[in-house]
Amino acid sequence: MAVKKGNLSIDSENIFPIIKKWVYSDHDIFVREMVSNGCDAITKLKKLDMMGEYELPEGYKPKIEVIVSPEDKTMKFIDNGLGMTADEVEEYITQIAFSGATQFLEKYKDKTTEDDMIGHFGLGFYSAFMVADEVQIDTLSYKEGAVPVHWASQGGTEYEMQDGSKTTVGTEITLFLNEDSLAFANEYRAREVLEKYCSFMPVEIFLSKANAEPEYETINEEDLLDTDTVIEHIEEAPAADDSSDESSSSDDSGEKSEKAEPKKKVKIVKRPVPINDIHPLWGKNPSECTKEEYIDFYRKVFMDYKEPLFWIHLNMDYPFNLKGILYFPKINTEYESIEGTIKLYNNQVFIADNIKEVIPEFLMVLKGVIDCPDLPLNVSRSALQNDGFVNKVADYISKKVADKLTGMFKTDRENYEKYWDDISPFIKFGCLKDEKFGEKMKDSMIYKNLDHKYLTLDDIIKESKGETEADGEAAEGASDGEKADSAATQTESGSGDARTEDKASDDSEKEEEKTSIYYVTDEVQQSQYINMFKAQGQDAIILTHNIDSAFVTYLEQKHPDIQFLRIDADVHESLKDEVAEEEKESFQKTADSLVEIFRKELGNDKLNVKVEKLKDDKVASMAVLSEQDRRMAEMMKMYGMSGMDPSMFGSQATLVLNANHPLVQFLVEHKRSKNVPIICKQLYDLAMLAHKPLSPEEMTAFVQRSNEIMMLLTK
Repeated sequence: MAVKKGNLSIDSENIFPIIKKWVYSDHDIFVREMVSNGCDAITKLKKLDMMGEYELPEGYKPKIEVIVSPEDKTMKFIDNGLGMTADEVEEYITQIAFSGATQFLEKYKDKTTEDDMIGHFGLGFYSAFMVADEVQIDTLSYKEGAVPVHWASQGGTEYEMQDGSKTTVGTEITLFLNEDSLAFANEYRAREVLEKYCSFMPVEIFLSKANAEPEYETINEEDLLDTDTVIEHIEEAPAADDSSDESSSSDDSGEKSEKAEPKKKVKIVKRPVPINDIHPLWGKNPSECTKEEYIDFYRKVFMDYKEPLFWIHLNMDYPFNLKGILYFPKINTEYESIEGTIKLYNNQVFIADNIKEVIPEFLMVLKGVIDCPDLPLNVSRSALQNDGFVNKVADYISKKVADKLTGMFKTDRENYEKYWDDISPFIKFGCLKDEKFGEKMKDSMIYKNLDHKYLTLDDIIKESKGETEADGEAAEGASDGEKADSAATQTESGSGDARTEDKASDDSEKEEEKTSIYYVTDEVQQSQYINMFKAQGQDAIILTHNIDSAFVTYLEQKHPDIQFLRIDADVHESLKDEVAEEEKESFQKTADSLVEIFRKELGNDKLNVKVEKLKDDKVASMAVLSEQDRRMAEMMKMYGMSGMDPSMFGSQATLVLNANHPLVQFLVEHKRSKNVPIICKQLYDLAMLAHKPLSPEEMTAFVQRSNEIMMLLTK
């Protein structure tokens, strides 16, 4: 064939700047495109062999070679696929609008499926011009009597094509890298990119460096293969201790046994090792996979030495093809810092991490791989078209996760509870984000109580209502005031003030009653409240994650008949002694006196002070903040209003003093004592310490005051 020159059949001469700057977000993606094209060519050749239109040579092993040369500043991609004739090069390479894979499917649409085709040999090929000043193609078609073709273009719209010199069927593409892309000629950088995009492509990929010194390895002679290149045969003498042991041993007849035979080994040229796994675990039937295989795959893909909690193997053929594995990693941090990785593949070709259109947002905390050949991709295969099909895929993934979790809740409750602390943040996030997921999970949500036992919401509500009924029976025959106090233990009406002044009908009261569920957000800081609850046989659930604040509101919206109260929202009725009728007047005077003392000594005339007779006489003071006020304060903090005065919204903690404690009694009886100021301040800070962290200034003053108190003990 005479040298042929011409212009590329493209719609605009500005196509190359577009390819370089817009079509592909990551320039290293050209490696994926080159290798994918090679995989396509090999897939087609194998299909032709299956259909009897071509016979593969004996011993044929499909492979793709990637050869880098820092000296020549080149990168080669060599496949032993079906190759191309001059006419095919003209059509598939010079006419950019066509796709080799698409044309092949059109011809053989009744004999194969599109799932077998990975890439489109068209625009993908032209991604090479993102990194190369010149691209050359040497190819030889599988067709009988085919002439090798050499094609070259220097990145403009012109090309040159002539007879080539290639002697084996397949295609070799050589990229002459530009100055900005020379890093790709480095073997380590090339390996990094290949492992990123091609770790699971269905054809073995081998990486080598041009003109590199050969490497050798020594193997046992019985392991020698016909394909090995032998350098020398080696006989290794047995180890001295092995020889002496064997030579000194004797058989039953008393004669010494023969000396150990020398070990025969062979030095060979090091066998090439593919950089990819052509049979990824997600493509296998779940029943054929072992626990060890799942764990090894997880560690290999995600470089995470920790063992995952458990996993879900996705395997769906209808109405769309989707396979994958989702791992639930062990989580040791708060929800906001959790970051998972879900890798999206299309026929074993890596597309991108964490595609939000496909992966539900709440599953982004997981680690996993999803391979869906049916997903619609755009021209660069780096972004998905956001359509109804993609939404169906996301819904399916969400459903499978919910099915796995609810199944585990029913059949493997022990492990479900063991994993709960780690998986609960993402499950709660899923309930907030996905209505269908929340509906499926509602009966499988569990909550840890103060004894670290796990209960469902129904269990908790039943317990609370049971206590309410018991309180109601105990209150029979008591005065109206006592009944009102008792009713506040577990149920509250919609309006706190109104419930003791205005009596609605029995029916309306039932409608307004809410079951109170107490919860803990910090077991260490709120330990005083927890101990007081336990002492009186009361229970609460533990909600320590950041997401629990929003989740509590979600539960209240779903269950209008319940309300959540933090354990320090108020002093639970069961923690208090009743004030006898004849003591009420004197008790009120004591309370008024203490309010006056503390407001004076703490220099805060707006300080909320409440006096109670607590059953636990070891507790002198504690702080409470109503649930409504605390949520208001959290909302202010969330919206950057934390600098505002909380008292503007009533969100100020109330100091609760225990009238049964000797220290509090001392203050009443010795108002003029010089120690009153230091005792008041210390009691206030101790109460606040169990309620929330002190500010740096408050903590400094507290430590200094504690030292002063200890000095007083020495006098």
